[in-house]
Amino acid sequence: MACGSTLAIKEKKNYPETPESGQFMRSTMLDMDSRLRVACAIEKDETQASIGVFQTLKQRGHPDGPPPTISDGWGGIDEAMIEVYGLVPDYCGRGRPPTRKQADTDWLYLQMVKQRDEHGHFAGSKLKAIFGTLEELTQLLGKVTAYIERSNLTSRLFNGRQTRKTLAFSKDLNCCRAAATWEDGYYNLVRPHKSLRQSVVNVPGRRWNPRTPAMAAELTDHIWTVMELLSAIPLKC
Repeated sequence: MACGSTLAIKEKKNYPETPESGQFMRSTMLDMDSRLRVACAIEKDETQASIGVFQTLKQRGHPDGPPPTISDGWGGIDEAMIEVYGLVPDYCGRGRPPTRKQADTDWLYLQMVKQRDEHGHFAGSKLKAIFGTLEELTQLLGKVTAYIERSNLTSRLFNGRQTRKTLAFSKDLNCCRAAATWEDGYYNLVRPHKSLRQSVVNVPGRRWNPRTPAMAAELTDHIWTVMELLSAIPLKC
């Protein structure tokens, strides 16, 4: 599993910061192998958005702890892991009883922090082990997050509500969440992903077998149509 970076979703300029208006953040979790978007959340800050993602994951196959995760340098993901999965240690009998949740020793979380020069240009990246050792993290998760950046770009292309300085920019939180749910459903089930295609042998005139992330994750055996998606019950974002 790999945790995608949170995306800024700001409302109209000078809107008051209220529960329904102002600046919001979107956090999305991708599966590294299938590129499936397994969870997303839109909240007032990156920590709350990440908490929403891990709460969803807790209900979708990860009840005891977070999956091994890699992300960019956005903050809040480690705090979200502790909030959702952390436990208060047992009292050892000395001093004050512990009250704060702590991470488990087997958690794995790697950050890839971008470095920029004085002009704001990209100057490289630095790996930062948050939970686990750097060696075991890079061996398991790799050192590249290009698929996360690609997913963020695809998200902005698919969802005009996330494109800044345009008339399509989202001004209603409920509509923004609905658009994100539709976008993720289309991405997972309808749109074939080029990196997931499989070569075809002994079929004249056909070289590739296209696949969607949901097919790669073995959640379906075919590419869905838009009508099929519209006829299904959408997952909550």
